[in-house]
Amino acid sequence: MASQPIHVHPTAELAPRVLLPGDPGRALALAQVLLGDDRRMFNHNRGLWGYSGTAADGAPLTIQSTGMGGPSAAIVLEELADLGAEVAVRVGTCGALDGDLALGQLLAAGEVLAADGTSRALGAGERVAVDAGLAAALADAAGTTALVVSTDLFYDRDDARAASWKAQGAAAVEMEAAALAAVAARRDVRFGCVLAVTDLLEGGRERISPEGLEAAGEAVGRAAAHALGCA
Repeated sequence: MASQPIHVHPTAELAPRVLLPGDPGRALALAQVLLGDDRRMFNHNRGLWGYSGTAADGAPLTIQSTGMGGPSAAIVLEELADLGAEVAVRVGTCGALDGDLALGQLLAAGEVLAADGTSRALGAGERVAVDAGLAAALADAAGTTALVVSTDLFYDRDDARAASWKAQGAAAVEMEAAALAAVAARRDVRFGCVLAVTDLLEGGRERISPEGLEAAGEAVGRAAAHALGCA
């Protein structure tokens, strides 16, 4: 019998397929474009908005926000796994370490460099794998695949860290993928990650416009839905 979730309080059925944005507002926006008129709120506890409904392929889909950072994301995926999640895709944003990446560009994670505390506490090594089949489908939808790095700090004043990640081949940095991949590996959940570039970090941070951020958030959701066969 599955454990009763402590933080996620379902008010609708969980679909086996789940998209995981960090931002609750992005979860709502994606629910409005990816789910049918039967969409219902799946969770609102702790401000972690989630929605379940029917996707364009006629099968159920849940979109559940994780909050910011590995600890929050790990809690959410653990509890979704308790409820029966089978496939999870992080749909998020990232900062570009590779100067060839552009604002708004999509990329799929082929592997994740674990520079965060949560994934390491979960037993991850220096790199965490994602599901190969999902990675290929997401790369096809996004157009680019890359090594991404997960960190605990959004505002990191140590430029040497970014230089080290870039030297190891990381093209972009974000905060949740390694923790989610580590939980997924423990819970036998297929996991993938697709990201939109919202910050250029080489030579000082350049941030995407609010309108560009909204469009990028929708684009990563549509790419994930396409990869899952539900768009």
